[in-house]
Amino acid sequence: MDEDDEHMMQIKIQAIKKLNVWFRSSNGIINRIFTQKAPVFGLVIVALIIFIAIAASVIAPNDPLKVNMSMRLEGPSSLYWLGTDNLGRCIASRLIWGARMSLIYSLCVLGLMMVISIPIGLLSGYAGGRVDTFIMRVTDIFLSLPTFLMALAIAGTLGPSAKNMIIAMASVWWSSYARIIRGMAMQMKQQDFILAAKAAACTHSQIIFRHILRNIASPIIIMATLEIGSIILAIASFSFIGLGAQPPTPEWGIMLSDSKEFIQTQPQLMIYPGIAIIITVMAFNLLGEGLKNAIQD
Repeated sequence: MDEDDEHMMQIKIQAIKKLNVWFRSSNGIINRIFTQKAPVFGLVIVALIIFIAIAASVIAPNDPLKVNMSMRLEGPSSLYWLGTDNLGRCIASRLIWGARMSLIYSLCVLGLMMVISIPIGLLSGYAGGRVDTFIMRVTDIFLSLPTFLMALAIAGTLGPSAKNMIIAMASVWWSSYARIIRGMAMQMKQQDFILAAKAAACTHSQIIFRHILRNIASPIIIMATLEIGSIILAIASFSFIGLGAQPPTPEWGIMLSDSKEFIQTQPQLMIYPGIAIIITVMAFNLLGEGLKNAIQD
């Protein structure tokens, strides 16, 4: 067995050891999560919201877009579980479909943010030197800007739509995550198994994606889970002011915007979507904090 084969064998042995440690730590993380009441509560609510979003077409009692002016502003009934809005549309159906819209939009924003921030952070942290300096100076420029106002400006320039809202949010919110991922990559590249991979003539892409990214995936998942609640809240804010999803889309922010004229006479029109937003954001935050504490322990 030559020297290269010995290096490759060492890398394989270390990979098997790390896989065993990962399985043991994963079981420990799951056990620690289920010993805490708040994360379990958040997990149950998140699972329920995801189920409602997936099964919206089955669960919803009515068409969320169907207008029936003869039934406008009606109270709860067997046909309209939570009553109707100012256009006679079923509030319960719009809330249920709103869960799907909110999750789809938030996952699109989060996915686009990760697509931008992960490669930039990994490249900056692994390359170092002038590449790292240049990338971080650009990142600092984005970090110095008021992100929400910049997102509003971009969305307003591109035009009001869900697609433009997603682009606007992701284009300014990636910077903080790129810096965090860069720090984790810099720490990880100093580890012994990375040095062994370099000695075994692994390519840079193999080291970055097979070794570094795989080992920092857990913190990235935690960041993503913690961010979903904030993204849902921001999406509702964009839709509320008319720069996000557009009517008649059944989205919680649009429901709040449509009902603001009836806040004194029909306050339930704003209360229902407001409660849905609060519960969803709280659930994702509780779950994210639970994951963070479980992994840190």
